[in-house]
Amino acid sequence: MATPQPPTRVSCGSLLQELQELWGEIGQDEMERDRMILQLEEDCLNVYRKKVDQTRRQKADLLQALSVGEADIDRILSALGERPRSEKLGGTLMEQLAKIEPVLRDLRQSRDERLYEFRAVLLQIVRLQSEISGTIDHGDPTAPVVDENDLSLKRLGELKLQLNELQTEKNLRLQKIDIQINCISEMCSIMSLDLKKALYDVHPSYAELGRSKAVSISNSTLERLAGKVHALNHEKKQRLRKLQDLGSTLIELWNLMDTPVDEQRCFDHVTSLIKVSSNTAMPRGCLAHDLIEKVEIEVKRLTHLKASKMKELVFKKMTELEEIYRSVHMDIDSDSERRILNDLIDSGRADLSELLAGMDDRIAEAKEHALSRKDILEKVEKWKSTSEEETWLDGYERDQNRYNAGRGAHINLKRAERARVLVSKIPSLLENLTAKIKVRLLDSLEEYTSTRQQKEEEKRQSKELKKLQEQFAAEQGAKFGIKPSPIRPLLARRPLGQSSNVNIVVGTPTSRRVSTPMSQKGGLSSGKVKEAAKTTVAPANYVAIPKDCSDNSFL
Repeated sequence: MATPQPPTRVSCGSLLQELQELWGEIGQDEMERDRMILQLEEDCLNVYRKKVDQTRRQKADLLQALSVGEADIDRILSALGERPRSEKLGGTLMEQLAKIEPVLRDLRQSRDERLYEFRAVLLQIVRLQSEISGTIDHGDPTAPVVDENDLSLKRLGELKLQLNELQTEKNLRLQKIDIQINCISEMCSIMSLDLKKALYDVHPSYAELGRSKAVSISNSTLERLAGKVHALNHEKKQRLRKLQDLGSTLIELWNLMDTPVDEQRCFDHVTSLIKVSSNTAMPRGCLAHDLIEKVEIEVKRLTHLKASKMKELVFKKMTELEEIYRSVHMDIDSDSERRILNDLIDSGRADLSELLAGMDDRIAEAKEHALSRKDILEKVEKWKSTSEEETWLDGYERDQNRYNAGRGAHINLKRAERARVLVSKIPSLLENLTAKIKVRLLDSLEEYTSTRQQKEEEKRQSKELKKLQEQFAAEQGAKFGIKPSPIRPLLARRPLGQSSNVNIVVGTPTSRRVSTPMSQKGGLSSGKVKEAAKTTVAPANYVAIPKDCSDNSFL
């Protein structure tokens, strides 16, 4: 079989020559030949023109593709946070485009991988944020929108850091939830409460102890959980306080009524909690509601038994109080108080324990009053006896015959010495007494002190007058040649305006009763104390005018 001859290459010139020969053989008109040749040339130009236009468009497409590729490369590199390409591509457009295509393909693959990583991180962030905010309970969060213009590693690192912070926050919340759930479990165990119901009230996911699904960590759930812990802790403290009060009441009632030890042992689990703080670990069920009710019933039973004994004890305290008041001459309306106490106890309105404590306070106060009153009365009696000795000493020193030998003279001398010692102690005695007494008795002491000062001044004037009289007598004797003879000592003059009644000097008018510290309030100011201390100083041989000390107004 013969092989076909390869087609010979035909040129436009050979074809035109062949066409000229054919037209010659045909006898084609020259004009027509020129027209047809011009048409052929025009057709060739059109074909070339179309081909050129097509080629230009191809070039433009290549340039546009190359420009788009380079722009995509720059954009992807910018989004990935990498430096833009600085190298220039060489060669034809087709070669440049062939070089760009694999680079662009690799960059797009890297961008897609980075975009997937961004979406995964953002999805976890949105999910954790939804868990913390509580919106995840309404359904899964929508897919996050990723900003494809910023896919840099720096931005990815920031998102991962945010994710780590959210995961840390979630772990801390889970730890806090575990601690609070353990607290709730412990308190429910102590108070015999339903743990599952208590957790379900906070959030249904907490009621599943196996935790087959994730628990809620939202802010609202944590607030409810903290509120539940606070409420249970408050309830625990109230029950503990109530049980401690009941336990203290039990011990008080047992001690009051001498309850046998065997009977007390039944409530050892109650009395052992009296000094326990609310933060101390407690046994299971020790604060159960049934246990508290049982203790309340026992306290009511013992309180009912105590009422009759307390009545006897209260009246016994009342008798003791009456004896204390009676011992210091103080009045008390015991009959009316006994009737009031009897009515209060019978009506059941009074707290017998407080009533008994009040009686103890009154007894202690009465004892203090009696002690202070006794001290003042003793000092007043001492002052009265000293005043009597002062009065006797005054009369004794006025007696001109006191040194004459006679029956009992030495006894009077000894008594005068003792009286002077007592009189010298009057200022300190008055100072101590004025610091303890009240206003009305203080008036008497101030009057007594003023009288002493006045008498001292009169005595000084009397001595000066006596001295002048002796000097005058001596001058008269020298003038008339008469030898002066001893003159009789002048009698002590009575102060001007002073009554002969000696009761005025020391005592107070019988119509004015002196109050004691037990009868009224009041006191001596520091100024009066200093003034009284200054005015009570007197010579050792000074004697006050006597006063009738039989007045018992100080009592």
